[in-house]
Amino acid sequence: MSVEQIITEKLTAALSPSHLEVINESHNHHVPPNSETHFKVIITCGSFEGKRLLARHRAVNEALVTEFANGLHALSMHTFTPTEWAEEGDLPASPKCKG
Repeated sequence: MSVEQIITEKLTAALSPSHLEVINESHNHHVPPNSETHFKVIITCGSFEGKRLLARHRAVNEALVTEFANGLHALSMHTFTPTEWAEEGDLPASPKCKG
């Protein structure tokens, strides 16, 4: 199973998101071809209501502890409540790696 699939399954099980996108951005970085080390997650959860950004990010990080221990290097997180997601415009593009 790919890291992308594992991230999707773990976040779905832990947070029951109403919207989830897991995007492998490893190709934007100086890593070997077919790497799965850099991801962007866009996640919308009712459980994020009333929680600050730090608490939302902690919830995502806690669900992926094993993946970080096993080589997941970077995770860009965009965490929303359903209301925020409905109001959100386009997300900014991820920057290209400079290294």
